[in-house]
Amino acid sequence: MPPDGMLATEPQVPSEEPPGRHRRRRFPWAIVLGVAFLVLIAGVTVAGVRYYTWCQGASGPQEPVSFTVPEGASGSEVVGSLHEAGVIRCGLVSEWLLRSSGLEGDIRAGTYELTTNMVPEDAFRALTIQPPAVPTVRLTIPEGYRLTQIAERVREALRIPERRFLREAESGDWSLPPYLPEGTDTTEGFLFPETYRLAKGGTSAADVVERLLGQFEVVADGLPWEHAEDLGVTPYEVVIIASMIEKEAKLPEERAVIAGVIYNRLELGMALGIDATLLYDDPTPDGQLSTSDLETDGPYNTRIRVGLPPTPIASPGLASLEAALNPADTEYLYYVLCGADGSHAFGETLAEHEQNRIRCDE
Repeated sequence: MPPDGMLATEPQVPSEEPPGRHRRRRFPWAIVLGVAFLVLIAGVTVAGVRYYTWCQGASGPQEPVSFTVPEGASGSEVVGSLHEAGVIRCGLVSEWLLRSSGLEGDIRAGTYELTTNMVPEDAFRALTIQPPAVPTVRLTIPEGYRLTQIAERVREALRIPERRFLREAESGDWSLPPYLPEGTDTTEGFLFPETYRLAKGGTSAADVVERLLGQFEVVADGLPWEHAEDLGVTPYEVVIIASMIEKEAKLPEERAVIAGVIYNRLELGMALGIDATLLYDDPTPDGQLSTSDLETDGPYNTRIRVGLPPTPIASPGLASLEAALNPADTEYLYYVLCGADGSHAFGETLAEHEQNRIRCDE
């Protein structure tokens, strides 16, 4: 009890902090982080605006660029190709620029003469004006033509000198793996026989070789090249065999049979005995083989040498390539021309072959 005359009071609670000390205030990290975030957003926005503005412009040397818009190409595909060609600075931003320009639906297929480092809107607008038609010439390469014959056709169609074309085709600079290996001296056999449309002016020998090689690649893409390993040959050797089939077979139904004869002889180590290879190496080509020609110890004399000639002897067409990859399952080892229609008589033994030869000579 408190003494008389004194009032009862609540007990004094001591302060949480010792006398003479101040409470430590917490640092406002949330505010700092918020400010930093706003600064970052502002910086990104400024950088984005600068990049967008940069993509709208152009600078640097303006070199000529021949640019082709394929039929049915989308706006994004056109922009991507322009960017890859160095015509415009940006890809993704330029897609938006094209859409916002309202020109996307007006772009036309064709080949245009542009330059590097163009302002995007100028490039887009140039693609809306149909370019003048480029004069073209027709170049037809028949099946079974060799390089010298192709060179003659190229001269007639494009006025490219034969020597210039042959120098390019036999430069050793061309390859088409796995069919035409790198380092191969000649493109013989790989300039695909077809009818082409080429620009009348400005087409070079290299342009022609590239176009014909490209067509070979297109055609070859759908063939069963996995059969080559089962047949014991390389893709390049398949083309060599196809070129011999092209020169030997006159009837479509005989292509696979002649292919079967060739593979049978290779397997047995027999000389192929195909005169078309000798004619390919004939220094005085007249379609006839003399006794001295038959005795020539050259790499293309398949009467004497066992195995394949070193290169194709002509440009095979699709049917001959298919036959070389799908030979007939036959026991034939011989054949002889036996008909005005170009048909052959086939035999399994030498005796049967001799009988066919006598019969067909009658």
